[in-house]
Amino acid sequence: MSENTYSRFAAILSESLDLRQPPVAISFTDSIPNGLNGHTGRVSAGCRFWEDAAAATFTTTAADHDMCSIGIYTHNLQTSSRQQIDLEDTLQVLGKLGYVREEDLASIPVLQSQSKYVVYSPLAETPLPPDVVMLFVNANQSLILTEATQQVENQNAPAMGRPACAVVPQVMNTGRAALSLGCCGARAYLDVLTNDVALFAIPGAKLAQYAERIEALAKANAILSKFHQIRRSDVEAGRTPTVKESLIALGA
Repeated sequence: MSENTYSRFAAILSESLDLRQPPVAISFTDSIPNGLNGHTGRVSAGCRFWEDAAAATFTTTAADHDMCSIGIYTHNLQTSSRQQIDLEDTLQVLGKLGYVREEDLASIPVLQSQSKYVVYSPLAETPLPPDVVMLFVNANQSLILTEATQQVENQNAPAMGRPACAVVPQVMNTGRAALSLGCCGARAYLDVLTNDVALFAIPGAKLAQYAERIEALAKANAILSKFHQIRRSDVEAGRTPTVKESLIALGA
């Protein structure tokens, strides 16, 4: 797909869902596109790149994810001895808290492939075909996205919890969309991930299908919402309208 195509998809998603933050493209690669710079500054966790990528395009290596042993683990990035120790120490603490038990580890998705670089970008400007498109959404936006998933995937999107970064390997390994409710870590590191916001990840290979369905479903939801508001108003006023009468009122 051309850059203009991704720009069009980004516009459809942003406008149809009324997103507060632009869609973010995540791409795994073994070679960096010419002219692409690395991320500036250190982050506390790899999930922070999702927020930074709303405004800039950059590439990262395992070293950029250095402070987040869990993210390196879920993204199957090359690990250092320090990161391995950090991971073991983290899992020990999480186990003592009963937050992640040893038997829970098998259910946490880990990326099946390993790449040298992860490229983050606003979807509209992505230099590579995205493997995952990340959206920050509220409950109403999630409604439209889950309806789109039902039509594109013929099943519901799984609702995932901790760790938030596991949504990326979940989508890449399965080729299907997923909803993530985040985790306490991601909510501490990301300003945009407030209590009313969740994450929805779309497989890049199905972006065109999702964009088409999201656009149609958003329009349908807007019309149907007005229809139901009219019926509520009429019923609360003591009337008993038929569906046909409510449709006529909708078109008035």
